[in-house]
Amino acid sequence: MLIASALACADSFITMHIKPDQLSQQLKKNTAPLYTLFGDEPLLLGEAADLIRHTARQQGYAEREIFTVDPGFNWSNLQFAANSLSLFSNRRIMDIRIPSGKPGREGSKAIEAYCQALPPDTVTLITLPKIDKQSLAAKWFKALDTTGIVVAISPIERGVLPKWIEQRLARQHQSAHADTLQFLADSVEGNLLAAHQEIQKLALLYPSGVLSFDQIKNAVLNVARYDVYKLSEAMVAADPTRYSRILDELKGEGTAPPLILAVLAEQIRLLIRIHHGLDAGKPIAQLMKEARVWGNRQHTIMTAVRSTHLKSLKLALLHAAKIDRISKGVAKGDIWDEMLQLGLRFTKNH
Repeated sequence: MLIASALACADSFITMHIKPDQLSQQLKKNTAPLYTLFGDEPLLLGEAADLIRHTARQQGYAEREIFTVDPGFNWSNLQFAANSLSLFSNRRIMDIRIPSGKPGREGSKAIEAYCQALPPDTVTLITLPKIDKQSLAAKWFKALDTTGIVVAISPIERGVLPKWIEQRLARQHQSAHADTLQFLADSVEGNLLAAHQEIQKLALLYPSGVLSFDQIKNAVLNVARYDVYKLSEAMVAADPTRYSRILDELKGEGTAPPLILAVLAEQIRLLIRIHHGLDAGKPIAQLMKEARVWGNRQHTIMTAVRSTHLKSLKLALLHAAKIDRISKGVAKGDIWDEMLQLGLRFTKNH
């Protein structure tokens, strides 16, 4: 009877993938018995989970059981809880968190079995980090995918960050001009949680209405968190201002030059490989797949390929080799200035 009831509940709901900004509308229409959230942006992941839990509580799912899957987790406890009737409420939330994104062999089987017999009067929320392609194709994830709502949460890309900030400001009845929004985006890039906190701080400091550049400049800390991959992104995008700013930040943080150089050199080699592939007549889609370049990054890489010559890329790689010799003490030069000049090579090609 328990299994039949759970299956009936699951069958009555059409499974789907939805975007994070569609979650609110979906919850207003119908609360699904199973939600799976995954992604590598903690702020957005937490907000989506909070929204699901809040909506479920409003609908009478008063009790909540939390399961955190650590290396010693006993999966039989989950199955026992699923098969047990609640002592305090006839509706409950099963909050299952898998921080590693890898349930293991036992966990995979347990998830598949759980999806085949969802507990009645229960909203199950499963939270995962960003997971790789192998996990996306695994049976346990496919079971989640075909049983409930799946929400993939991606980081906010730099190009849309000003719009995201604008939307957040609008929630607190504030706004700013485009150049001010861009300044704020540059100040918080790479650290969405800090961006959220800075936006909330503006609501405490200033009344509703249009915020001036000086107001935001005086209130917002420089909380941008750069890394070497953002530096390589700025390099191939031929953005000298952003490249030099990130490089200065990495220098100030004491990031090891060999690590930075390794990432930059690999990005140059990637562009060279794609050039050779195109010259050999290979389809660009195949080259991107072979290079493991996905999503919005494809556009950035293709723009860089079109705007650079193979000869200039090979010279850039020779420049990287020179910087490597400087880092090893077998050549003279200022390693940070040389890395700056390496990035500026791409600007000269435009």
